[in-house]
Amino acid sequence: MMKRVTGIGGMFFKSEDPDAQKSWYKKHLGIPTDQYGWTFWWRDENGNKCSTQWSPMNADTEYFSPSKKQFMFNFRVDNLIELLKVLKEEGVTIVGEVEEYSYGKFGWILDPEGNKIELWEPIDSVFEKDN
Repeated sequence: MMKRVTGIGGMFFKSEDPDAQKSWYKKHLGIPTDQYGWTFWWRDENGNKCSTQWSPMNADTEYFSPSKKQFMFNFRVDNLIELLKVLKEEGVTIVGEVEEYSYGKFGWILDPEGNKIELWEPIDSVFEKDN
């Protein structure tokens, strides 16, 4: 059976003032935010370094469209192209086209309530500094 989700790749949420949100989380929860939010580093069951992104985004972002929700989850996957084929065969709504960047491939689906879900086949090494 094909491996599907392997972890949480990110938590994205709309905010009226993303910079104020980042400052609050930095001050009160100790999250050392940067311009995008913060990347949390962890290791999977095989010991591979993995990342999860936490990001407040502008309230008017269209990135979550067609979902009307205030949030979007990003799930890490092993083989995005094959997973999207299987999901389509299962009747899952696919949103847009796959996009590829130096840090991985992205695809989007909708859950039964219309929440947009981002699927990410990551290349974590692009983000590594001294993590």
